[in-house]
Amino acid sequence: MRNHHLHAMLLACIILISSGCARKNFFAKTPVADKQLYEQLKSASPTDVDSVTIQAGRHYQRSGFRNIIWGKHYRQVWAAPVMVKVFDMNQTKGGLSIKKLGGGMQTTSLTLADKDGFTYALRSLDKDPAGILPKFWRNTFVANVLRDQTSAINPYAAIVLPTMAEAAGIPHSKPELVYVLPSDNTFGEFSDKFQDGVFMIEEKYNDDRSITPMLGNATDIASSKKMLKNRFGDNDHFIDQYAFARARLFDLFINDWDRHEGQWEWAVYDKGDNKYYRAIPKDRDNAFFQFDDGIMTWLFSRNWAIRKFESFDKEYKDVYALMMNASFIDNRALTELTAQDYQEIAKELQAALTDEVIEKAIRQFPPSVYKQVGEKTINTLKSRRDKLPEAAHQFYLHLAKNPLVIGTDKEERFEVKRLNNDETSVTVVRLSDKQQVFHRVYKNKETKSITLHGLADDDEFEVSGEVKEGIRVVIVGGRGEDKIKDTSRVESWRRKTIVYDTKRGNQLELGPETVDKTSRNVKVHAFDREGH
Repeated sequence: MRNHHLHAMLLACIILISSGCARKNFFAKTPVADKQLYEQLKSASPTDVDSVTIQAGRHYQRSGFRNIIWGKHYRQVWAAPVMVKVFDMNQTKGGLSIKKLGGGMQTTSLTLADKDGFTYALRSLDKDPAGILPKFWRNTFVANVLRDQTSAINPYAAIVLPTMAEAAGIPHSKPELVYVLPSDNTFGEFSDKFQDGVFMIEEKYNDDRSITPMLGNATDIASSKKMLKNRFGDNDHFIDQYAFARARLFDLFINDWDRHEGQWEWAVYDKGDNKYYRAIPKDRDNAFFQFDDGIMTWLFSRNWAIRKFESFDKEYKDVYALMMNASFIDNRALTELTAQDYQEIAKELQAALTDEVIEKAIRQFPPSVYKQVGEKTINTLKSRRDKLPEAAHQFYLHLAKNPLVIGTDKEERFEVKRLNNDETSVTVVRLSDKQQVFHRVYKNKETKSITLHGLADDDEFEVSGEVKEGIRVVIVGGRGEDKIKDTSRVESWRRKTIVYDTKRGNQLELGPETVDKTSRNVKVHAFDREGH
């Protein structure tokens, strides 16, 4: 802990020396490359001009010394002249109407709908992360640092990904670049937020009107919140874990570290009496992220600092760093797959992401951008593709360390069998029809503990088997009147079965292997279903 404090103090000192007060006008006055043209555009309409050459972020250009300290990143890419279409509310996508203003503290966004009700997201290409700071810090050097580090993002990465995603069999949107004229008043009360800005417009999958042929016979679209609510609320809702793992390994491939639950929508499919959810990724802002190429940013990206800021490189230096932001959804949506499954998926992706596919995708960069980073991006992607099986194995090992086995608000039976000194099996049976809905064999060398969550209703848990060595099994009964039985034995000085539930209303048959953690406090069996 002392070392961490020393590192933090050192960073603070270097920042103070190398930074001043926040610039009042950090961002360029306009993204339009030609100043004279910009003056003309102030009175132009979309019928007068169909495209404009912009520089999305020339304010990120820095001197050589600043680049050494804070990183070169994609500064030159942000400053590259790129021709983009002019947005026309009345003509784009056949004519659009405003639904609602969105965005967080960094991005400005708007939900738009066409005449058929299909929705689109209009999202600002540049960001202002200063809004996440307490008010005191927003006019200090800290705001400068945060704004400047947006240059670690390749602003044009999202437009080259669809070709590779399609080859990989992963649902995707097709972002397009647009520029909103400074004279455009079709945004009404939101005009000042969008005028004279560069944006990405892309499909927004948020209800059954957003189902395209790409999604096959999907019946609906659900948010992650709704999907998880349904998955845990009823026992006939399931996640297509194989498809989600494919999408997550693709995330590793493109080095997209920010894949939390809010970055996904889910296509819903009917299969008999059951419903299955297949992931649709969105918001690809951090693909090809390049952060650790400066003294300060290298320090910030160390494991003891902001580990998740992993840079796009030919090697997978730290797979866990790329998983950190998605740990909540990964732990709930990737519970079933084995090491062999991940190797199969990795090899399928290798076969799909050929040299030709990668080259075709990256050549969709604007010419000025391709000239700067195209060949390097191609070579990096080819290397990452070739090394994907090992990265997939590391991904699997992180998930296998402390896995969750999660029931629903209906009745289930959890059967845990200590098979031998190396393996423990877990099976979940739906009591309504005795159908097996989960089965997996865990290995001691990969797994430290398995946590079972019964959630609500009356569940049954049984742990059996006598072994010399075994994995710790944690039973969290949840609401309802549960039956918990432990006849297992492990020749270890530490007991390997731990039970958390309320003291009243449950039937417990605990053996010498059991640690009784029952309590009168209902929080003892709490479970975060939706990321609160």
